[in-house]
Amino acid sequence: MAVQLNIRNLNAEDIQTAIDWAAHEGWNPGHEDGLTFLEADHSGFFAGEIDGELVTVISGVRYGDGFGFIGLFITHPDHRAKGHGQLIWDHAMTYLDGRTVGLDAVKEQTPRYAKHGFKPVYRNVRYAGISACDTPMDARLTPLGQGLFPSIRDYDRPFFPDERTEFLKLWTATTSKTRRGFAFVENGEVQGFGVLRQCLEGFKIGPLFADTPEIADALFRTLAGQVKGQPLILDIPEPNAAALLLAEKHEMSPEFETFRMYKGPAPDLPLDQTFGITTFELG
Repeated sequence: MAVQLNIRNLNAEDIQTAIDWAAHEGWNPGHEDGLTFLEADHSGFFAGEIDGELVTVISGVRYGDGFGFIGLFITHPDHRAKGHGQLIWDHAMTYLDGRTVGLDAVKEQTPRYAKHGFKPVYRNVRYAGISACDTPMDARLTPLGQGLFPSIRDYDRPFFPDERTEFLKLWTATTSKTRRGFAFVENGEVQGFGVLRQCLEGFKIGPLFADTPEIADALFRTLAGQVKGQPLILDIPEPNAAALLLAEKHEMSPEFETFRMYKGPAPDLPLDQTFGITTFELG
């Protein structure tokens, strides 16, 4: 008799299990990622259960009317190679039907996703190092908050394929205990912003968006300076040569890569101004 997989929505109580599994896989999630992720789409996180036991999870987050992103796709090691992952994958893709869908895949998994119609567009390279920044903060930088959110939301919009206001509101919230951010403001206009979040190991900067490499460097220095002497991670789209130089300038080294893949038309995003992506899990 075939084992029945019951698929339901992950909720605020058990999203932490998915985050714990991600940590076990070496993904190094942030301390407050779970509830923040849920804010992107409360109906887009799925759990597969057998007799009440969680065996597989996935996120298929809807953004706006036309985009979706697959992430947190994990089956517990004790339940792999039994078809459970395929069932929950199909469920998430049905939820995203009719949209362009993105994901970040390790190289070994790209052929698997290609069979489902996904095409690789560019690489993301994870750079890691120890923060050594200790310079005075540029006077044009201001902490996120301060009534800036409408401007941050508007600045963020071209950098993502569809609207993500509710997620961004929580991701940049000044009430977070483990996340902080800064915006570069000149002549009353936001010209870049970045967020630093504490992870299980060290800190990640993401997103890091800026009009110019000089603005990106000012933001990076200030964010990294908040955690001098601590491990630091920055996930960079490889087409942005200036971002790679920024990481190398600050003595960070490549340690991991993913391939950004899309099913459907690949969005036209300003990668030359994207110095750090937000997160592999949600795009």
